[in-house]
Amino acid sequence: MPLSTRSLFALAAIIATAIALWLVAGVEAAALALVGGAIATLIAAQPAEPTETSTSAPAPDTARALSDVSEAIFEPVLVIADHRVAGANRAARALLGEHILGEDVRVAIRHPAAAERLLNPESGAPGGPVHLVGLGAREQRWEMRVRATPSGERIVHLSDRTGSHAADRIRIDFVANASHELRTPLASILGFIETLEDAADDPETRTRFLGVMGNEARRMQRLIDDLMSLSRIEAEKYRAPDHSIDLAELIGQVRDELLAQSPVRAADITIDIAPLPPVRGDRIQLSQLLHNIIGNAMKYGRAGTPVVVAIEPTGESMVRLSVRDESEGIAPEHLPRLTERFYRVDSSRSRAAGGTGLGLAIVKHIVERHRGRLDIASTVGSGTTVSILLPTATETGALSS
Repeated sequence: MPLSTRSLFALAAIIATAIALWLVAGVEAAALALVGGAIATLIAAQPAEPTETSTSAPAPDTARALSDVSEAIFEPVLVIADHRVAGANRAARALLGEHILGEDVRVAIRHPAAAERLLNPESGAPGGPVHLVGLGAREQRWEMRVRATPSGERIVHLSDRTGSHAADRIRIDFVANASHELRTPLASILGFIETLEDAADDPETRTRFLGVMGNEARRMQRLIDDLMSLSRIEAEKYRAPDHSIDLAELIGQVRDELLAQSPVRAADITIDIAPLPPVRGDRIQLSQLLHNIIGNAMKYGRAGTPVVVAIEPTGESMVRLSVRDESEGIAPEHLPRLTERFYRVDSSRSRAAGGTGLGLAIVKHIVERHRGRLDIASTVGSGTTVSILLPTATETGALSS
């Protein structure tokens, strides 16, 4: 049945309201306003039915219009009538199953918190969202909002909050870990200062304590430097570097610097370089990347074993850089988390080696900024290989360094 002029004006007003809500309150509120208002208008536009049929399901035309509106929403939307699922868009059916149409809502959404809200006659009133954990997959987190239509149906909108929860968790862990990493050396420094006050007349003790304090202060400085470096790299991640870098020359320079710092272990570095074009990159960041991955191979590889640095062209526009060590290796369950900030396979060994826990996180962000790819493979008892793909420089996309 065609909509009246009044109904068309009502739908136009609802769309305008939804756009305003989207700009002010976000997509969830806009979606609920749009769906709920459209349903109410379409239902109101239907011819009046006899009293005995007033509690029946929506008319076919209304159901079809409701289906068309809800299908335009990319997040799961359901319509509940008489505690049963009267309608569900494609996203809802993909999440809960094609069988949910006509089912009791407690069967369709198998979650105690959802059932309590949906069976409550006041649940259509404005209120806070219901948080659902484990719906769809065990680690998924959803936010459920419910609104009532004037005709008695209720609109259920599910928003996936898995990503935002993970981001919040990373932020909380980062603050906690950074605080811990800074507090530990600071406590040592303060403790030794207090001890020095009582041992001011003992030159040997004073020298030893001052040495420890200096080491702890430098540890704090390395951590702060890495945090600032990570912040700068993240700030630049949307701006691809545009310089042409001779990677073979840069590797030689990094090796010379490592030889000056640790001549015995750096002597184990072997370089295998095939003829290759320059890469597109940021020289300072690529130097930092090389220091981090070669330095890790030196620290965690067994003493006297080779650290093999190889670069070769791969495909038409990429260069592969790999660093292989002969270490104790890393168990498979740790590999996906190695680039997380402050994640350590062996905390005591990492701190003893002077690591801040940010090295591979920095490497990951440098690779992402360079539009490359990072891969870490390891075999327990054999060793670890870090592989990085970097794009080559082109005449139109790179300047001379």
